[in-house]
Amino acid sequence: MIPLRDSEPSRKVPLATLFIIFLNVMVFIKQFTLPYDEALNMVYKYAFIPARFANGLTDIRSYIPLFTSMFMHGDIIHIVSNMWSLWLFGDNVEERMGFFKFIVFYILTGLIAGFANFIFDPISNIPTLGASGAIAGVMGAYFIMFPHSRILTLIPIIPFFIRIPAGVFLFLWFISQLRSGIYGIAGGIAWWAHIFGFLAGVFLYRKFLKRRKSMGEF
Repeated sequence: MIPLRDSEPSRKVPLATLFIIFLNVMVFIKQFTLPYDEALNMVYKYAFIPARFANGLTDIRSYIPLFTSMFMHGDIIHIVSNMWSLWLFGDNVEERMGFFKFIVFYILTGLIAGFANFIFDPISNIPTLGASGAIAGVMGAYFIMFPHSRILTLIPIIPFFIRIPAGVFLFLWFISQLRSGIYGIAGGIAWWAHIFGFLAGVFLYRKFLKRRKSMGEF
């Protein structure tokens, strides 16, 4: 299922969401305009490698890739799909949180996702990169905050378009990630980062909401 747009209007320009997308795109351009050897070195230096992290738990420098890996992507499909999901779900969540709280929320859920990936595969030497753990956190917040929003969705196999309640769409997405994580489907994808990023968003979003100014208003 490919989400195309949601029915929840946004009253403000999502500056934080746009800023995060801009950073990801700039890093992606940097990655893929470097000579091959330099690009490979960049990946191994800034992507998150669980086994390397396990060997340097007492070294503060080993924690840096948990952050930097969130702004790196493997190919054009990877970044386009991630940034589209962030744009689709991020504007409404940001509106309820505000610029700075949304950025902190995004980074925190991404860090939790990365650490979950380490817990479930601590001996892996495969570089992990991508914003999907943090974006899963945004999706988790959206799941609770806007369950009745409608997601216009493309079913590519048939193909046809359908409007699905956001709560149903995101629940099915989460179950698919959980199933893939449990059964180890398509190795190389950090399913547990997606799962725990989503759960982090579900359980932490309230801490980042704007204070109520008046009854019913954020």
